Amino acid sequence: QVQLVESGGGLVQAGGSLRLSCAASGRTFSRDTMAWFRQAPGEDREFVASINSISWWSGDVTYYAGSVKGRFTISRDNNKNTVYLQMNSLKPEDTAVYYCAGRVGTGQLVGVDDYNYWGQGTQVTVSS
Repeated sequence: QVQLVESGGGLVQAGGSLRLSCAASGRTFSRDTMAWFRQAPGEDREFVASINSISWWSGDVTYYAGSVKGRFTISRDNNKNTVYLQMNSLKPEDTAVYYCAGRVGTGQLVGVDDYNYWGQGTQVTVSS
């Protein structure tokens, strides 16, 4: 059974930074597409960023939502089975529960239904 555990959330002032981690167990995810989503109160869950390995020569391919591009960076450490989301220049509108998700196979997919397994989420609150 695949388990994803997020950590690193918290309260930060606008302009600050946080680094989220997502540790996977029960599956070797090096060939899976991993992503971060977020959900603000009263809103739908939305795509933030994804990372996947298309081929050994291309390395990891990343994809970002327009609202976070240039501020957030997704990365992975396959040796540790962990995905990260470095969030810089945080804004109050980034406040949400952040979820880690994975899917078998590659692809720049942004839909909630495109992902097979999920973590429980970690709260990020950005104060103005």
